[in-house]
Amino acid sequence: MKHCLRALIFLCSIATFAQLQPFKISGTLMANDAGQPLESATVYVERVKDSTLVTYTITNQNGYFSIEDKAADKNLKIYITYVGYKTFEKEFVATSEEIELGTIVMKIDANTLDEVVLKSRAPITIKKDTLEFNVSSFKTKKDASVEDLLKKLPGVEVDDEGQITVNGKAVNKILVNGKPFFGDDPTITTRNLTKDIIEKVQVTDTKTDAEAFAGEDADGENKTINLTIKEENNKGIFGRVAAGGGTNDRYEFAGFFNKFDNDQRVSILAGGNNINSPGFSFGEIRKMFGNSRNAFVSGNGAFGVGNRTFGGSDGVTVSRNAGGNYADSFGKKVELSADYFYAGADSEDRTSTQRENILPDSRFFTNSNSESFTENNNHSANVQLDIKVDSTFLINLRPSFTYGKGNRRSSSNEASRDDNNQAINQSSTNSYSENTNRNFNNDLDITKRFGTRGSFIRLGVVVQYDNDTRDDFFQSNVEVFGDTPSQTNRNQFIDDESSLDSYFTDITYRYPILANKLYLDTKFSHREDKRTSIESTFDFDAATQEYTLFNTALSTNFKYINRRSTPGVGLQYSGEKISGNVRASYVLRTLANDDALRPEASFEQRFKALELRGYLTYRFSPKSSLYANYNLNNRPPEISQLQAFQDVSNPLNIITGNPNLEPANEHRVYVGYNNFDFQKRTGFNMYGSFSKTQNQVVQQTIVDENLVRNTTYTNVDGNYYAFAGATYSKDFKVDTLRTVKVSAGLSVNNNRTINFNNGEKYASTNNSLSPNIRLTLTWKKVLELIPNYRPSFTKSTFDLVGFDDRQFLQHTLGLQTATFLPKRLEWRNDINYNYNPDVGVGFQRSSWFWNSTLAYSVLQDTGTLTLKAFDLLGQNANARRSQTQNYIQDSQSLVLQQYFMLSFSWKFNSLGKKGEINDNGGFYIFN
Repeated sequence: MKHCLRALIFLCSIATFAQLQPFKISGTLMANDAGQPLESATVYVERVKDSTLVTYTITNQNGYFSIEDKAADKNLKIYITYVGYKTFEKEFVATSEEIELGTIVMKIDANTLDEVVLKSRAPITIKKDTLEFNVSSFKTKKDASVEDLLKKLPGVEVDDEGQITVNGKAVNKILVNGKPFFGDDPTITTRNLTKDIIEKVQVTDTKTDAEAFAGEDADGENKTINLTIKEENNKGIFGRVAAGGGTNDRYEFAGFFNKFDNDQRVSILAGGNNINSPGFSFGEIRKMFGNSRNAFVSGNGAFGVGNRTFGGSDGVTVSRNAGGNYADSFGKKVELSADYFYAGADSEDRTSTQRENILPDSRFFTNSNSESFTENNNHSANVQLDIKVDSTFLINLRPSFTYGKGNRRSSSNEASRDDNNQAINQSSTNSYSENTNRNFNNDLDITKRFGTRGSFIRLGVVVQYDNDTRDDFFQSNVEVFGDTPSQTNRNQFIDDESSLDSYFTDITYRYPILANKLYLDTKFSHREDKRTSIESTFDFDAATQEYTLFNTALSTNFKYINRRSTPGVGLQYSGEKISGNVRASYVLRTLANDDALRPEASFEQRFKALELRGYLTYRFSPKSSLYANYNLNNRPPEISQLQAFQDVSNPLNIITGNPNLEPANEHRVYVGYNNFDFQKRTGFNMYGSFSKTQNQVVQQTIVDENLVRNTTYTNVDGNYYAFAGATYSKDFKVDTLRTVKVSAGLSVNNNRTINFNNGEKYASTNNSLSPNIRLTLTWKKVLELIPNYRPSFTKSTFDLVGFDDRQFLQHTLGLQTATFLPKRLEWRNDINYNYNPDVGVGFQRSSWFWNSTLAYSVLQDTGTLTLKAFDLLGQNANARRSQTQNYIQDSQSLVLQQYFMLSFSWKFNSLGKKGEINDNGGFYIFN
């Protein structure tokens, strides 16, 4: 039977190939007004009978194009579009001989408006600062999400965690019709909105609303994606609900509801599970298994959605979440967007570690065990209000508020032995704490433009207030053996409260030296952070059976001020090919500490420092550019590093601050180049960075004969970090059904760190080399194969006698598969193999990790029944090794174990043309 099926597929493919007609057509575009060639015009071919896209390309810098492919229909039509010019179109008959169109003169379209361009069928439109994709031109699987769509777009990459890059640059913001959708988190948008409601995908450089309004150039390091909704899909409701249950009492549920009414949008989501997942992805294999995909990568129960964190420890997490988003426009002057989010998580973790501590002349070994139970409940709310007073005056207001409450119960024990296996010390702790945190932040920008030459003035004000409280019941026992044995027992209550009052204001004025090209920017900013920390520790009084004995040595009461004023000046140039700026500022900083318990630890220090910033972008063409930036940043030490008193809260690690620390200065240079050739379907990106830090603050620890650590801080020079990398991708179109995409990359890292080991200063250098290759083989409506391989070469060297150099080679191999036969059945697999020789004796060096799903569509494709299998081979042991200059540690934690789950999801949609309700009982089937 299996051989018959293979033969049938093979014969069908041969029949398909026999029907394909090759063609090749070429020409050169010229503008009739300027007589110049038109670069990056879109050229595409459609079938005449049904307007199905066959292939596309863009013109090169000489206006030339050559487009070839195979089509199942001989009657074709070529279209050529360029913003501001009338569309050229011509029917032709596919033939094996090349069709030469010669020079095509494009005529100016005086009536061209943005609205007309938006309705163009061109698959790609390249403007000066925007790359635009026509969604209907890119075919995806049935019921594809926006994330599935983005993976099909040329130059766009989406990794397993949902992080998006466009031509090598990270996407840090996704908008829907120009407005935020659940804040700036991309995954909620890309994994829950479906392709069917989207008309265009627009890619631009990331800017704030104030920067865009003022006409400022972005630094180009990040990208923003804007999803425009089809006009007919901008009124109605749609969403999905899902629930599932499995072995070992595993469960999940999720719901997503949206109501669109032109400018008004209301969205609600909710979910929960005990499988370490955010719960918003409705059963997809690569999005519902959290971070426990690899036996050598932590099975972290923590996960994040934007800046929101769920869980917070290794182990198994039970999560629950709910949120809502509202966006609307009030007339042409006011736009409002608001969201609320609740995130709750209960995490359980148990960890065992074995650490080899490295000293210049000896070793000692520490074994520890810990367990914890954590409960967190967090609420956050964000508002974005834009008021356009007139065409030259904009007010942006961004208030946000978070509130969190939780508790944690933990216990641990630790024992250390010397290299003769003699017990040196041991400790045990038990703790129960309750914590509450509050945060309020308000960001205000007021921008006023003057004239038409690019002049503006902008005032920014940021106010922030944080308040954290913690009640902790703490017990510990510490024993030191040897010639001078000692024992420390503690039974304490700790009342901890810390707060931050911060305000920041800046004013920027731009004067145009050359209208809309060269500007002089002057800026002044002032920021003041006031931190208050009151930690009151009370020992247990056996006589009164209460915590009433105030422990001064383990308590703190201080106010810390970081105040800085920064005048600055800069030049900005914005040209067709070159844009960039250079800015210099002078930081006048005051650090002050007022310690109520230890007046001798109070201090006030003043620092002055120069800060520099600049970037340069050169655009060879709309498809390739070179960019570089330089930053000199000044960073002050932390208050805990500056305070001149001994922290003896851990008797085995006594910490003393150093009030003589200097601020660190970091020099950083970044250079990158990217090119995506739409004609050859190739993408290339390379980048490199080098940073060097002066006065880096590092720990300096002395270990005594009882293995008690005494730690302080000092400044060092000589730390640097360098990395470089490159990626290359190539799309091959075998025929109208089958495509192959090859992606290859290489990353190189070199890191030099100056540190101390038991008082001896030394340097360590870490080098790594990681090539990778990934293939994506797609056979439309049949199967998809994505194999990938990454070896990692690592070498660490030390200039300290007694430290052995380390080097090893780690292998990671993966395979993702998807089959779509028979109809309505989808089978997906995610298989990973990892070999890591850098683990201790008794730990598994290699492992396979296999997840699988079977999904079957029912109820006219509005419902999906899914069977999921997590860790089919049962090898998720979470054994891992971590290394630093001072120790080698092997650990093993509680992780999610093998389970099977059956779930069901159902989608609904009443979006229709001009808001009309669709047929099929009010539900529209997503294709």
